[in-house]
Amino acid sequence: MSIIGSLIRQGTRLGAIAERKRLSLVEQQHVQLFRLLNKARNTAYGRFYGFQEALYAPDMYSAFRRQAPATDYQGMYDRWWSQAHLHDMPDICWPGQVPYFALSSGTSQSATKYLPLTEDMIRGMKRGSRRLFFNMRRFGIPNRQYTKQMLMVGSCTRPAREGQHWTGDLSGILGLNRPLWLEPYYRPGRLITDLPDWSERIERIATEAPGWDIGFAVSNPMWLQLILERILEKHRLQNIHEIWPDFSVLVHGGVFFEPYQANFEQLLGKQVQYINSYMASEGFFAFQNQPGRNTMQLLTDCGVFYEFVPFNDENFDENGDLRSAQPVALTLDEVQPHENYALLISTSAGAWRYLLGDTLRFTDTERCQVQLTGRTKQYLTVCGEHLSIDNLNEAVRRANARLNAGVREFTVAGVPLGSKWAHQWYVSLENQGITPQAFAQAVDQELCVLNDDYATERKYALQEVRVRLLSNEVFLKWLEQRGKLNGQAKIPRVLKMAQLNDFESFLGNGQP
Repeated sequence: MSIIGSLIRQGTRLGAIAERKRLSLVEQQHVQLFRLLNKARNTAYGRFYGFQEALYAPDMYSAFRRQAPATDYQGMYDRWWSQAHLHDMPDICWPGQVPYFALSSGTSQSATKYLPLTEDMIRGMKRGSRRLFFNMRRFGIPNRQYTKQMLMVGSCTRPAREGQHWTGDLSGILGLNRPLWLEPYYRPGRLITDLPDWSERIERIATEAPGWDIGFAVSNPMWLQLILERILEKHRLQNIHEIWPDFSVLVHGGVFFEPYQANFEQLLGKQVQYINSYMASEGFFAFQNQPGRNTMQLLTDCGVFYEFVPFNDENFDENGDLRSAQPVALTLDEVQPHENYALLISTSAGAWRYLLGDTLRFTDTERCQVQLTGRTKQYLTVCGEHLSIDNLNEAVRRANARLNAGVREFTVAGVPLGSKWAHQWYVSLENQGITPQAFAQAVDQELCVLNDDYATERKYALQEVRVRLLSNEVFLKWLEQRGKLNGQAKIPRVLKMAQLNDFESFLGNGQP
């Protein structure tokens, strides 16, 4: 088997050579934009915004930026994507009919986002995934490791049929389009991934796990942690390396890994290598290409053209929304290191100057090394629930109306609860007859309706919703003591890290 592993490893080296960039990263982005505009020039969107004229303009990017507006999901969906989603109309934002719509956590207007996923975008994602696999040789993985099996934890691989297209989570759709060469190494296999219920899938994986020889895992760390915990419990193991002695690489993404690492490593018998990746329903954007770094290499030729909007008050309002359809937007050759940027993307799935919602910074502009820094809107996501401020405000509004609670102020934080998580709410109510338990139940139920990801996490990783009732004066005094009691001051809807520690310290110093 070591000979086979050596051949596979040699193949990754040759593959890396074949994938070696012959153009600079900036030049690749210029070519990427040309290809996107050229292919979409005869779509409804391309004709409306003059892609043909932009292609022949002296400065293609400036013409494209001038003619096409920057927008968010609702702007793209309401006017354009809905025609392909609801009516299966072809040639709206990308040539042909959209075969898949990937589901993602929603906005204040809808519980779920429907994001177009085309064959061209799937090819781009496969190219990025292939490059990540080729790059693993840099992590010093021994030859025999390449003969081991790969555990890929994702969503159900049975998408729903809607008209002439399919809908489902991205990982499930990609599971249907997995390369044939990967099948002998892939676990848990379609018989398990086709199961629609997460609990049943986890149980089946736990049952069959001792018969596998896992060397790699690709997963959201929260879900992998749940699976490993169940395997250890079911088979009475001390750590996962008792049945998978060669498990040595975890490719993770979806949430920030740092909060999970300490608990995750308690499930291991030895150290594993972590490789960070940055993939969303809209595209595959970056992956960690060097061991020992906390940065990722931006993918510049996998179906995505990037623009970088400085994340400041000039471009964004207090809710994290763009102030203008023509914000200050920079190309790859214009960005500066250590500045915070929001991503605008144009893609081979028919997204055009689309505000992704993530923010990042460059640690190395020449090599396009980036770090994720957060979201344009303040989000609460400790285990994948992805709650936006819109979600929180609307849930409180509905709970308030249902209970006649008289909500004056509130804020919420995610706090660890063993290996799982809890949401800690701090709320001031005028109606003294409302108990913390009643408000917790009401807001929890409303969030389950508003956000599909939250509803899922409440079944698995988000174990408890707690409410502590405070007087409104407590919130005001906290602002006052920090010199923020003025006309512009606001109680943050989400407390994180230092701000959470400060607030709890304030409450611990004799506050009610």
